[in-house]
Amino acid sequence: MSKRVQVGAVVWVLATVGAFLLDPILGSAVLLFGGVLVVVGHLASHWGEGTTFEEREMARARRRKVKYEANSGKRAKDRERWEAGKARKAAREARKTG
Repeated sequence: MSKRVQVGAVVWVLATVGAFLLDPILGSAVLLFGGVLVVVGHLASHWGEGTTFEEREMARARRRKVKYEANSGKRAKDRERWEAGKARKAAREARKTG
């Protein structure tokens, strides 16, 4: 937790206690809304620490390249089967017309 969030939490607790001493309804409102603000502040304090779009895309490209290279044998086999089927089809067509 960042120091800014900790200071905010301390201020929130003090404000809540003071508001409860004045009026319980006001204290409840300060408790609820202040708590939400502290949580949002905590979540926002880590917002910029994530990876950038470019870093995520580079990692994704590396994973795709590894997967592509791992399947190169299967692709070659499929291409051979496809070319053989194409040759058979061309031979059938040639027999029909010729």
